[in-house]
Amino acid sequence: MTETRWLNADEQRTWRAYLNSHRLLLDAIDAQLRRDSGMPHAYYEILVCLSDAENRTLRMAELAEATRVSASRLSHAIARLEERGWVCRQECPTDRRGQLAVLTDEGFATLAAAAPGHVEAVRTALFDSLDADQIRDLGEISEILARHLA
Repeated sequence: MTETRWLNADEQRTWRAYLNSHRLLLDAIDAQLRRDSGMPHAYYEILVCLSDAENRTLRMAELAEATRVSASRLSHAIARLEERGWVCRQECPTDRRGQLAVLTDEGFATLAAAAPGHVEAVRTALFDSLDADQIRDLGEISEILARHLA
């Protein structure tokens, strides 16, 4: 059994500050999208992923992976997006077990309308409080962590 590598005081302070800032940032982004566009951040992420995909279409499994949610959670979200007319499901022509999620024209228009407010919220919540060097450092640190955890 290996010995626990406890966090020192600086690491503990950094960890707690990171957690707190991350939660506050996500809460601010989610609140803005709910208030101004009537959707949670999770739905916005799904719409963005679909808008970036070829023909605004992704297999459900790919979309779940891209948004880092379980298949059942994604299925529930897609059902809500279908009710709003923003997404539709289609059978996958190459795999009878698979389904495709397709961003509708209405969904794309909704995303386009939500994007300016979302970008402003991200700018206000994150980038406006950092200088150019800190933004570069945050980007580098985030990329390092993503590679390490992938």
